[in-house]
Amino acid sequence: MLSNLSARLCSFVLSLFLIAFALPAFAGPFEDAVAKFANDDYSDTEEAIGTVASSGNKLAFPIISALQDGRLMADPDSKKVYVTGTDGKSIDAATGEAVASVPDSASAVRLNNRLRRSVDAALGSLTLQSPDLGARLQAAQSVFKSREETALEPVESALAKETNKSVKTALGEARAAILLFKSDATEVQKLEAVATIKARGDQDALALLSDIGTDQPASVTKAAASAIGSIQSSLAVWSTVQNAWYGLSLGSVLLLAAIGLAITFGVMGVINMAHGEMVMIGAYTTFVVQEVIRTRYPALFDYSLLIAVPLAFLVAGAIGMLIERSIIRFLYGRPLETLLATWGLSLVLQQAVRTMFGPTNREVGNPSWMSGAFELGQITITYNRLWILCFTLAVFAILLAMLRYSAIGLEMRAVTQNRRMAASMGIATSRVDALTFGLGSGIAGIAGVALSQIDNVSPNLGQSYIIDSFMVVVFGGVGNLWGTLVGAFTLGIANKFLEPVAGAVLGKIAILVLIILFIQKRPRGLFALKGRAVEA
Repeated sequence: MLSNLSARLCSFVLSLFLIAFALPAFAGPFEDAVAKFANDDYSDTEEAIGTVASSGNKLAFPIISALQDGRLMADPDSKKVYVTGTDGKSIDAATGEAVASVPDSASAVRLNNRLRRSVDAALGSLTLQSPDLGARLQAAQSVFKSREETALEPVESALAKETNKSVKTALGEARAAILLFKSDATEVQKLEAVATIKARGDQDALALLSDIGTDQPASVTKAAASAIGSIQSSLAVWSTVQNAWYGLSLGSVLLLAAIGLAITFGVMGVINMAHGEMVMIGAYTTFVVQEVIRTRYPALFDYSLLIAVPLAFLVAGAIGMLIERSIIRFLYGRPLETLLATWGLSLVLQQAVRTMFGPTNREVGNPSWMSGAFELGQITITYNRLWILCFTLAVFAILLAMLRYSAIGLEMRAVTQNRRMAASMGIATSRVDALTFGLGSGIAGIAGVALSQIDNVSPNLGQSYIIDSFMVVVFGGVGNLWGTLVGAFTLGIANKFLEPVAGAVLGKIAILVLIILFIQKRPRGLFALKGRAVEA
C-alpha cells in the first residue's frame, strides 16, 4: 500500500514538473513573436504581426493597434516591448503587466507601406468576430484593401458565421480579393473572385483588378480585362448621376434663394438688391436660436431648425415690410433709383450685422437627423442636401397653394397681371405691395435657415446668391413660380456638368453667356406671364 502511495506521489510530482515546463513552452511562441518587434527588422516585424494576430491572445489587439498608431515601443538592449496608452500608462506587451516607465533607449517600432497593409489586415482579422456590426463591416473593408493572405482563414471563419447581409457581402469581397492574388489559388477560385469584385463595381474594385499582373492564367486576365471595362462604363454612368444629383442640390439652393425674389420682382417690378441680406438675416436668426438652445435648453437642439424656420420667416418678413413702407413705396416706377437704394440698404444691413455679431463666420450646427450620408449605388447622398431639396419643394408647393387658394394670393395674382385693373376693382394695391414684399423677404429668411446648414454664416452670405437668384428669375420668367423652379434646376444641373469640363469660374461665365443669348431670343424668359402688356 505504501508502494502505491509512493507511486501516486511520484506521478503527481512528475505532473507538476511537466506542467511547470509546459506552461512556458505554451506561452513561448507569443512572447517570442512579441520580442521580434525589438529586432528593428521589417521581415521580423512582419512575422511578428502574423503570429501575434493569429495567437488568440487578449493582448493581440492592443499590440497591433499600438503598432498602427506608433505607440508600440521596443528596447533593443533588453528586447522588451511596451504598449504605451493614450492616457500615458504603459504595459509590457508580452505579459500585459503595468510598467512604471518605458526605458529611454526604447523607440517606436518602424513600419513601411507593406507592413502598414499587414497591420490593417491584422486589425481587420482581429475585429471580424466583433459583436459590433459597424466594426465587422469596417474590418472586412480593411481586409479587402490590404488583401493579406494571412487574413484568409479568419475571413472564411467569419463568413461562415455571419448573418448580416451587408457584412456577409463585404466578407465575400474580402475573400475574393485575397484569393485573386493568392499564388496557390485555383483558376476556378480566381475566376469566381473576379466575378465577385466586378459585382462590387466601385473605384476600389477597379483599382484591385487593375493591379493583376501578367503571371495570372490567361482566362483570369481576360475576365479581369472584361470586368475593368464593365466597371468603367458603370462608373461613367454613376458619375453622370452624381453630377445630376449635385445639380439638383445646387438647383434647390438657387430656387430657395430666388423664389422670394420672383414674387417681389414679379408683382412689384422692384429690383431688390437687398434680397440677399434677407437670406443672411434668416441664417443669423438660426444662429441666435441655436445659441439660446445650446446655453439653456440643450435637449432641444435637434428641434432648433423647426423653431428657427417660423422665426426667420417672421423676422425677415417684418424687416421686409418695414423696408417697403419706409423706402420702396416712394420709388415705384423708378427702377434705377430702386436698385441704388436697395444696394445701399444691403451695405447698411451687412454693416449692422458685423457690428452685432462680428465679421467672422458663425457656427450653426447640424441636427442629428441632418448629419451623415448614405450610399445609393456608387453615389453618396448627404442628408442635409436631401432635406434641403425636400424642404424647398415643400415651400414651393405651399406657396403655390397659397397663391391659388387664398384671398391674398388671388389679389397678388391680380396685381401681377394688371395693377390698374386690380385697383379699379377695389384691391388695395399698396397693402398687397407691403404683404408681397414681406412674403418675399420671409421666404428669403427661411432660405437662410436652410443655407446655414451648408454654407458659412457670415455678413456676406447673401452676396453669394443674389446674382444667381436674378439669373434664375430672368431665365425662368419674371413673376412665374414654375419658371423659377425650372430655371433653378436647369441652371444648377448645367453648372455642375460644365464645372468638370471648364472649371468653376469659366463654367459660370459660360452659363451667363448662354442666358444672355437666350434672353435675346425670349426677353420674357421660359414662362412669360400674360397680362402685363395690358398695363402698357
